Amino acid sequence: MTDKINNSESREKLIECAKREFLEKGFAKASLRKITGDAGLTTGAVYFFFGDKNGLFDGVVGSALQKLMNVIETHFTQDTEEDFLAYKQQYGDHDEFAKQLVDVIYDNLDEMTILLKGSAGSKYEHFIDALIDRMDKVYIKMAERFAAVMPGKRVNKKMLHWLCHVQINAFLHMIEHEPDKESALGFICPVMDMLVKAWIDFALEDDK
Repeated sequence: MTDKINNSESREKLIECAKREFLEKGFAKASLRKITGDAGLTTGAVYFFFGDKNGLFDGVVGSALQKLMNVIETHFTQDTEEDFLAYKQQYGDHDEFAKQLVDVIYDNLDEMTILLKGSAGSKYEHFIDALIDRMDKVYIKMAERFAAVMPGKRVNKKMLHWLCHVQINAFLHMIEHEPDKESALGFICPVMDMLVKAWIDFALEDDK
């Protein structure tokens, strides 16, 4: 039992010290010797607990990223089941989704900051591109269902792709400029309303 407690404490100490180092220097420039020295351990501890530097990085940011993706994927599931003929947008009808995203982001702000600013060289270096690609696929699937009930219309793939980038950039702006959950919600909720309206208005184009 003591060994398990000591192992758990050592692992958590490594994550704590690695978070500080990754925040300050990013993945590429972070020093394992500095991290393990601050934790009072040897570099061998990193390989024992995490396999390598990427594994340690995953130990710092992986859980937060998974929480974020769980919220997003749940929302995607709900959106892809939407009855487009029956749906009538009301401002604020995506506020709960916005709140869930803000809660995850601001409860894990250090980890999100590391992912956005310090992931170069790590296995998460292209996670924003991967997220946009995932959004793109979901939006196209939704738009195909929308087009099926809108005669004379087809999916506007270029506009959908651009809207993916706009949505991601809005959240990046929020993280950069809004210091807490309250101000973040005040910013992002009307942005979400705007983006939903833009999606409804421009997801389809005339089938010429």
